[in-house]
Amino acid sequence: MPLNKDLDTNIQKVKSLFSYGLNQDFSMREFTSNQRYVLFFYSSIVDAVKIENSIIKPLLFFQHNEDIKSAITIEKVEEIYDFEELVESLNSGQAVLFKEGEQKAYSLNVTDFKHRGIEQPQNENLVKGPKEAFTESLGTNLSLIRKRIHDNDLIAETVSVGERSKLNVTIMYIKDIANDDILENVKSRIKEIKADNVRNIEILEQYIEDRPYSILPTLLYTERPDRAASFLEDGYVVLLMENSSACLILPVTFWSFFHTSEDRYLRFLFGNFSRFIRFAAIYITLFISSLYVAVTDYHSEMIPPDLLLAIASTRERVPFPVAFEVLIMEFAFELIREAGLRIPAPLGPTIGIVGALILGQAAVEANIISPVIVIVTALSGLSSFAIADVSFNFTIRISRFLFIFSAIFYGIFSLSGCFLLWSMYLISTKSFGVPYLSPLTPHFKSSKDTLFRRLVQQEIWRPGNIGPKDGRKK
Repeated sequence: MPLNKDLDTNIQKVKSLFSYGLNQDFSMREFTSNQRYVLFFYSSIVDAVKIENSIIKPLLFFQHNEDIKSAITIEKVEEIYDFEELVESLNSGQAVLFKEGEQKAYSLNVTDFKHRGIEQPQNENLVKGPKEAFTESLGTNLSLIRKRIHDNDLIAETVSVGERSKLNVTIMYIKDIANDDILENVKSRIKEIKADNVRNIEILEQYIEDRPYSILPTLLYTERPDRAASFLEDGYVVLLMENSSACLILPVTFWSFFHTSEDRYLRFLFGNFSRFIRFAAIYITLFISSLYVAVTDYHSEMIPPDLLLAIASTRERVPFPVAFEVLIMEFAFELIREAGLRIPAPLGPTIGIVGALILGQAAVEANIISPVIVIVTALSGLSSFAIADVSFNFTIRISRFLFIFSAIFYGIFSLSGCFLLWSMYLISTKSFGVPYLSPLTPHFKSSKDTLFRRLVQQEIWRPGNIGPKDGRKK
């Protein structure tokens, strides 16, 4: 519905749309200089000082023959001609100004959403490197990225999402590096979302991911602006939204989750040693419990006699089979982990002591489980903490249970078959058209930064699997 030329008609329509009088923080300010003006805004999400000094005071001395945009000292003034644009502007934190005799209004950028300050990352802590993390303010997050990339080709493009409550998704990319096909794929997926409201980046991830039922994440979720900037420089695409203290990076591969920011801040040998430990931790958490079940139940001849006798003596009075013991302990560890996340912070150490030490020791002394199972489960659980990414951590933990159940059937034979199927599934997965294990397989030209990284001086190429326009870094 277009705006009316009669100011009083527009005022009544806006009051009706926003329940003026009932809606406590919806405000109207009317004033007159040589013309009659009416200003609408939500008082809770605007800068009141900016409205007073940059809009009302200049208009009180406004000359009739001047352009209204030249009188208002706001950095962003847009003309709107219908009520749909007006509603969207007001809900986004803008102020809307009506001038008597004009069949249009002015959207004024006076947004002041409240948010916390820049803090340290909570889930991606580093010993060596920047300590800044994203906040819930989109403007602040854009600033943190532009602070790291001084490039005029760094684009922050906006796409609207949501049918009832419209919010903006900011797509960031470097124009002369990012692949156009990937960009179009991202934009089309966002535009195809049919939902009343997409509140934040965490919900958006579930709408645009490749396989909603897959245990493999196909977007990288990070709260570190330095990591986002690093991916942007390689030709990746970054998605940001208001209300989210993180961003999404796409497309991604297995190696994106395996690497951390600190790998590049540490010296060559130190960073690669850290990666070796992390890769070993992935194998330990995936296979130590399932291998223990397979070997003790089906292939006891593989165990040295002295060790076999030691295991047998610890299990002499345990009434449960090995597989059941492992499942009990693995489930108990996951329960302690989940409880530690949900309870108040001061009680966290208490849960660890009571759950892990006291109950574990009591279970061993009561002959419910054997001491070897406690060691195996502790190694499995502690190794899973070496995987920093939240989504990929869940992938490894779920896969661990799949391998345990497979080992229960036919030992190492069924375990090997399950691992083969798991690897095939890994290879078949794609993220926005990019193979999950590339550039290792299938092979693409890249800086060879997969399992181990090379010297910084030898990293010449950007990852060829995402098809950057400019594949050469140096």
